[in-house]
Amino acid sequence: MGSYILRRLGYMFVTLVIVTVLGYIIIELPPGSYVESEVERLRQMGGNLTQGQIDALYKRYGLDQPEYVRFWLWISGFVRGDFGQAFAYNMPVSQIIYDRLGLTLLFSISSLIFSWVVAIFVGVYSATHRYTIPDYIITVLQFIGLAVPNFLLALVLMVFAQNAFHMEVGGLFSSQYQGAPWSIGKFLDLLNHLWIPIIVIGASNTAWVSRVMRANLLDVLNMQYVQTARAKGLQENVVVWKHAFRNAIHPLIMVLGSSLPGIISGETIVAIVLNLPTTGPIYFNALIQKDMYLAGAFLVFLAIALLVGNLLADILLAWVDPRIRYE
Repeated sequence: MGSYILRRLGYMFVTLVIVTVLGYIIIELPPGSYVESEVERLRQMGGNLTQGQIDALYKRYGLDQPEYVRFWLWISGFVRGDFGQAFAYNMPVSQIIYDRLGLTLLFSISSLIFSWVVAIFVGVYSATHRYTIPDYIITVLQFIGLAVPNFLLALVLMVFAQNAFHMEVGGLFSSQYQGAPWSIGKFLDLLNHLWIPIIVIGASNTAWVSRVMRANLLDVLNMQYVQTARAKGLQENVVVWKHAFRNAIHPLIMVLGSSLPGIISGETIVAIVLNLPTTGPIYFNALIQKDMYLAGAFLVFLAIALLVGNLLADILLAWVDPRIRYE
């Protein structure tokens, strides 16, 4: 296992280099630059910039250098923790990311745990009670979860929470706790605002995982070793959870590594609708404004999350199934 992890780390480094190069090229492909967008914005506000002022803006943001020089300056700064300067915010990219990364990880990991815990139990129950009324109800809810867009579900839950519980929706805190020092009341108010984005972000993933869990478990329950376990007189719960479940969850563990970056990138629209200070809206605006250092840093972090997630998924798969060896 140790040699396998070392090999994977080497592959991860090579993959990350390729991702950074391709990501930088893709970000630079659309015509124009941030300076051109900024000049157009200033002109719409009534400012008439001279060519000297425009050249000064190019020099200020380092856009007067060749592409390969800008790329090297940007990528070499990663070693020192310097991700460049965000044009639109006139701040270091590292400061912007660190200010919002914690909340983004909180929503993403909480949504991932919520979706997987709920999906596994729902999928197992649906598989062991197939063709019953609860199974049909679960199937309908699963298809609704897959079909309804996240932003629409967010709007529905916002209206429901406001009308049913008379609570302020959107943002992280109610108006009376905005800017207030931390207290028990403020912490409870934060928890009261967290459940909507966690459910919305994890809804589609919950529906998909529960459907896959149901299908996998139905296949495993028909295998001979499961029938043998039943013939030996084992209780049905032992047969399902100890023997069938561990084999049925293999395909889900294999795709677990791609779930976290997918949730992080998928929370963008939800964060915009719910007015959440996460990295999603900033990443979206950076792509529109061609803020290359900020957009590129987010892209690298998503690639790292995907690579680390796949490595952890492979290790977890070997732990769940002792028959798997990577030597």
